[in-house]
Amino acid sequence: MSSKILIIEDEEKIARFVELELGYEGYTTTKAFDGRTGLELAETGEFDLILLDVMLPQLSGMEVLRRIRRTSSVPIIMLTARDSVVDKVFGLDSGASDYITKPFAIEELLARIRTALRKTMPEDVVLSASGLMLDTSRHTVSVKGTPIELTKREFDLLHFLLKNKGLVLSREALLENVWGFDFAGETNAVDVYVRFLRGKIDEVFDIKLIHTVRGVGYVIKDEP
Repeated sequence: MSSKILIIEDEEKIARFVELELGYEGYTTTKAFDGRTGLELAETGEFDLILLDVMLPQLSGMEVLRRIRRTSSVPIIMLTARDSVVDKVFGLDSGASDYITKPFAIEELLARIRTALRKTMPEDVVLSASGLMLDTSRHTVSVKGTPIELTKREFDLLHFLLKNKGLVLSREALLENVWGFDFAGETNAVDVYVRFLRGKIDEVFDIKLIHTVRGVGYVIKDEP
């Protein structure tokens, strides 16, 4: 079932462009061109995410955000031509999930949407690929019923790759999400731990679990 996204944007060309791009990605969209209509839709429709312009007629984006937050925690990404730190901080402090400044690359907007939607999804207890099973509640990993011993870092890396199965993840993204934003080491730490995982999984069980995308990063995908 596709995610439903509400676009509240008074510039109709931008709204239409975003609508088309989201449609290509499989999302279902609804548009509103002023703050009051957008608020009414947000309050009556069941949306998974809202794209909300700041400068809107009838009701400002900030006011729409404030009113939505009275009753809903739906992810809201603010769209604005303003790029001042004060505006961004005010929006985030008012309950925005994220903030993107116009003009924006559609690829960046899509990435931010995916991230916001992932945060709202319930965490799967068991993740799997190519015969491997990772149980987050028991903190165990097995391949075809055979348990595998992993260090905490190996487990966390494998977990994040499995959560994003099918998506190519850069070394930088893996460092930020597995090691943390304050990690001061080199990006080759990812390569080292991928080798550790391959040594314990791919080589032992003769499967191809973690794939390298040259020049980009790593991806886990199911093998036939």
